[in-house]
Amino acid sequence: MNQNIKMKVSKTDDFKRVYAIGAMGGHSPYDFRISFYNDMPQTFSNEGGMQTVDRKVETEVILSPVAAKELLNWLGSHVRDYEKMFGAINTTNNAAMKSDKNEKPDSGQIQGYM
Repeated sequence: MNQNIKMKVSKTDDFKRVYAIGAMGGHSPYDFRISFYNDMPQTFSNEGGMQTVDRKVETEVILSPVAAKELLNWLGSHVRDYEKMFGAINTTNNAAMKSDKNEKPDSGQIQGYM
């Protein structure tokens, strides 16, 4: 039986758009959790010249394993389309791997702040 379905998309009254520079998360046997964040570098302190970065988690999305797989496919398709139009997207890890192929990239690097 072939049915046509019309999808109506609307935004809730409390809809908010969030810009994020990164994501972190994990999974359990039941779901995938993705937290989106922004980093705000603070001024240098007198304690050994260490810079503090204030990482603000803006929102968290919880997905079923099926929805996570669909998101992976959807996002991968859109990244490929973007790169066809605008060229390869360079990430901090890609740059580190190109500069020294024998050295493992530092996963603690924060793009744009170091």
